Amino acid sequence: MRRSTAALDFNPAQRFLRAASSVLWRRPRLAATALLAPPMLWFVLIYLAALGILFLSAFWTVDDFTGEIVHRWTLVNFETLATSETYRAIAGRTLGIAALVTLTDIVLAFPCAYFMARIAGPRLRATLFVVMLLPIWLSYIARVYAWRLILAHDGVLNWTLHALGLPAADIGYTNTAMWLVFSYIWLPFMITPIYAAIERVPGSLFEASADLGAKGLRTFTKVTLPLVVPGIIAGSIFTFSLTMGDYITPILIGGPGSSFIGNVVYSNVGIANDIPFAAAFATIPAVVMVLYLAAARRLGAFEMM
Repeated sequence: MRRSTAALDFNPAQRFLRAASSVLWRRPRLAATALLAPPMLWFVLIYLAALGILFLSAFWTVDDFTGEIVHRWTLVNFETLATSETYRAIAGRTLGIAALVTLTDIVLAFPCAYFMARIAGPRLRATLFVVMLLPIWLSYIARVYAWRLILAHDGVLNWTLHALGLPAADIGYTNTAMWLVFSYIWLPFMITPIYAAIERVPGSLFEASADLGAKGLRTFTKVTLPLVVPGIIAGSIFTFSLTMGDYITPILIGGPGSSFIGNVVYSNVGIANDIPFAAAFATIPAVVMVLYLAAARRLGAFEMM
């Protein structure tokens, strides 16, 4: 007797895959769980586990004689950070410049994003996007070194000012130079989310505001700005966190008194070999970002996204 059923034409591996596919087709939730399991497992084991170990090691110390890590719980690293004027100044400088860079990028990004979303035509909009994103495609180190050549004492900026008969700016290797370079580097990360937020605002709202007699400033404060706040917050998360975590620009652009938290962490990991203290200092940006995200959520920014 001839057996011609389709099942007999598949090997065991193919029959298993067909059965699994049939089960996942009948159970969508099981299919979604199977789809998300690998990336969630990677996220928990690699990302969250690394953060957990970083936080735990902040409560350990290093033996002064042997250089070995002492796995005994203590708050000495945090006490040092709280009582040392030097470390408080570094933390304050890092947070202050990160906040200033964020405010600067908001001011610069909003008109650019509004023009691209509401005024520019398709061809000009595409050109502006390329111009805006072009620096991101280049090397980070190359961009920072370019600004180093511009802002140096004998750089392009001072040379141009001298040619115009003006005094030298002399902002190279200062906190002002770092603020300027950070604002330039992270500006595309602020323009993009604000542009997306403005583009989603229906044009009928602007027409309704004008029909009701609202002028440009009132339309901006009552219609545009509240609806664009989620984009501003999204961009600020990028600019603020990226500035806080940077340590290359302070090395290349900043002066002797321009160290960031990242520079102290780097020196304690690579030179002083005091990983627990580096971990304690590295928790400050993490805690600041958690508080910032909590405040943004409390203000309802995430619900508007």
